[in-house]
Amino acid sequence: MPKTKVAITLDEKTLSRLDRLVRERMFPNRSRAIQEAVEEKLDRLERSRLARECGRLDPEFEKAMAEEGISEELGEWPEY
Repeated sequence: MPKTKVAITLDEKTLSRLDRLVRERMFPNRSRAIQEAVEEKLDRLERSRLARECGRLDPEFEKAMAEEGISEELGEWPEY
């Protein structure tokens, strides 16, 4: 996948912690560490959004819709 350079500003404490991880060879370089951190955060935000949306569903309504769809389709299934 093509990559694009971006510039970021970090406070000294965060940069020091990041550099320690690179020195300890947890990451090959700063860029890779930051890329993985951003990807992980974005994944977590997307999962929590999905959980919030699922929490809004009405279980009884969803069950009724599923059962309605199943009963309609049963007549269309070939017998074996």
